[in-house]
Amino acid sequence: MSLKPPAGYGTITATNPAAAQTSKDLTFTSRANPQTSQPVYPARISQSVYPTRRPWPELFSLTSFSVPYNYADAMARIKHNISYFRVNYAMAVLLIVFLSLLWHPVSMIVFLIVLVAWLALYFFRTGPVVLFNQSFDDRLVVVVLSLVTVVALVFTHVGLNVLVSLIVGVLVVGLHAAFRVTEDLFLDEETAAENGLVSVVANQPLRPTSYTRI
Repeated sequence: MSLKPPAGYGTITATNPAAAQTSKDLTFTSRANPQTSQPVYPARISQSVYPTRRPWPELFSLTSFSVPYNYADAMARIKHNISYFRVNYAMAVLLIVFLSLLWHPVSMIVFLIVLVAWLALYFFRTGPVVLFNQSFDDRLVVVVLSLVTVVALVFTHVGLNVLVSLIVGVLVVGLHAAFRVTEDLFLDEETAAENGLVSVVANQPLRPTSYTRI
């Protein structure tokens, strides 16, 4: 009478290492990236197309000025403040240019015509500037309007006045931006990203770390 061992008794079942590793990877993936209604990383927001004018008392708050610690601190302040107060700075420079044209009536008329374009395309617009089905952000609009303003005024034979007023305007903006502290100025994520003010670490995805499955 022979006794047959039960099936599988005394035998060694070989496991596939690749299948085990795949299972481990799938287990880790399901734990590291749970299915939620919110994405793990938000999608990149498109560049800003709407300029924002800041309140003038915020620009001239006397308690918000201090001497920068060093050159790097001054440059960081200038970059941040230009991004934050760019509409106010544009208005200030245009005012300085206008004051340099007080004794040139023809140039003032040309300036006022160009100013209408500034008001319509930059300061008071309610939507993006679209040309040939292509939208443009406010930085490009500022560059184009600035070139048009300078060229139009140069043709009225006030090139020296425009040059001097632009130098004065740049100095005024630079000094204000260097001495205006930025601790109380908060840029939105979209504006900070397009101006390179977002930390590089924050933009990098998290790397998964291995663990020992028990």
